[in-house]
Amino acid sequence: MFEEKMQKMIQNISRVIIGKEAVIGQVLGAFFSHGHVLLEDVPGVGKTMLARALAVTLGLKTRRIQFTPDLLPTDITGLNIYDKSKKEFVFRKGPVFTQILLADEINRATPRTQSALLEAMGERQVTIDGESWHLPEYFFTIATENPIEYEGTFTLPEAQLDRFLIRIKMGYPDADSEQKLLFDRRNGNPLAEIQPVVDEEELKLLFEEIPKVRISEAVMRYIVALVQGTREHPALALGASPRGSLALMRLSMVMARMDGRDFVLPDDVKALVKPALAHRLIQSTESRIKRESVEDILDEIMEKTVVVEEGGA
Repeated sequence: MFEEKMQKMIQNISRVIIGKEAVIGQVLGAFFSHGHVLLEDVPGVGKTMLARALAVTLGLKTRRIQFTPDLLPTDITGLNIYDKSKKEFVFRKGPVFTQILLADEINRATPRTQSALLEAMGERQVTIDGESWHLPEYFFTIATENPIEYEGTFTLPEAQLDRFLIRIKMGYPDADSEQKLLFDRRNGNPLAEIQPVVDEEELKLLFEEIPKVRISEAVMRYIVALVQGTREHPALALGASPRGSLALMRLSMVMARMDGRDFVLPDDVKALVKPALAHRLIQSTESRIKRESVEDILDEIMEKTVVVEEGGA
């Protein structure tokens, strides 16, 4: 049931986002891993459209926040407002009280406003004037940012980046996909035509499938060895945190189930190392001067790291 439903979701979203099935699969993987996604790419490749198509496909409520330099933390979380008729303060919920939150151009807001999402993403709650408010079930954040434009932007701090389960770069579509995109958009936006694939009851059943996926001690040791490799590599000033290890494990379990298996292979882990770990790493000054990429460093770590089976190599 799980892989069949996931394929239907990918096909549904692919009617809007053409030629990006792998990216769609990773976003769905993050959702079913109880994580959050950072979509980093140039304008116009479909980041916002992907988030909207995902919300429709899952049949969940969605809100969008356009991040700007003048956005305040309370514009995200909400605030207490004095009600004259009741003669008391009443909490007015902000747009973060939704199931799928699209944080558009998150790097355009000030660090103070960006940090307002930290508690929401990590604890799935917000605290206003000492009182905590739980966010709706299935709360999921998709944030977008443009890595090319720097004027009027604020780089996301490491603590904020670490809250995202994965960072994905969508990239331009190939020529065939772009031609199909033009053909499909002649008479309107296909987003208006797609329908939900699952309801909340089916979502609950799908989530229950994930803990049933088996992951061996050998694969867990392999995950730990990869993350340890980021902490020991001379080109990295800061390696991945334990949150990175958990991200790799959870994502690997979901992606294995999407592939129709109830067990995780080392290849599942390898395929997710870059989206799960690259944004958690900080290069050394020397490495940046040499213009080395984090992705190349991760390739080197994967080449040196082997899977040790129980009882031997």
